[in-house]
Amino acid sequence: MAVAGCTKCIKYMLFFFNFIFWLAGGVILGVALWLRHDSQTSNLLILQFEGQQAPSTFYISVYILIAVGAVMMLVGFLGCYGAIQESQCLLGTFFFFLVILFACEVAAAIWGFMNRDTMSKELINFYDAAYIKAVDVTGSPSKDAAIGVLGAFHTTLNCCGKGDDTLLFMQVRSTLCPSGILSAPKPKSCHSELVALFSEKLHLIGLAALVVAVIMIFEMIFTMVLCCGIRNSPGVY
Repeated sequence: MAVAGCTKCIKYMLFFFNFIFWLAGGVILGVALWLRHDSQTSNLLILQFEGQQAPSTFYISVYILIAVGAVMMLVGFLGCYGAIQESQCLLGTFFFFLVILFACEVAAAIWGFMNRDTMSKELINFYDAAYIKAVDVTGSPSKDAAIGVLGAFHTTLNCCGKGDDTLLFMQVRSTLCPSGILSAPKPKSCHSELVALFSEKLHLIGLAALVVAVIMIFEMIFTMVLCCGIRNSPGVY
């Protein structure tokens, strides 16, 4: 091997961090696939009402996470191989992809922060539109569809109503909410449950992104140090 001393230690540390990075990519890919097929969000985001699909902004962040996880596994393998082979070319390529991936992660984090309330608000508006039609006493053509949409929300989130329901809703809620939910002393508001649902999942995504960002920073530092060590090694000209 060309490197020795502290540089050799950096080499194995870089390999270790790349292995962790590769594992983290697999975990993120798994979590993203779980979020994509999670029954709570899937049951709500497949709903349609009056020709409109339920807002699916949440899935944008999930698809980004799937792509990041897959690329992380590929880049992590490239970094492990480059470190063991002490190849400046492979390490340089790895560093380039790492910078691109880090920039994409920062951009995704900024987008997620700016749209952190959008996902729940869009679904709340979708719920409210169905809510209005479901309690309509005139019997609009879309009333049955609205009752079906509300039923999906109530069953999936184990909630009933908006929390500030009208007397009209209170009179008909026995036909809109499952009996198990109505038996509770105070049924939960679907508005608050929607906010909690997406807040919990976005916090999970944010935590995963923070851990990966820290690992990537250490990897970029170790990669630069190792490349300099390889270049200055006695056997390299």
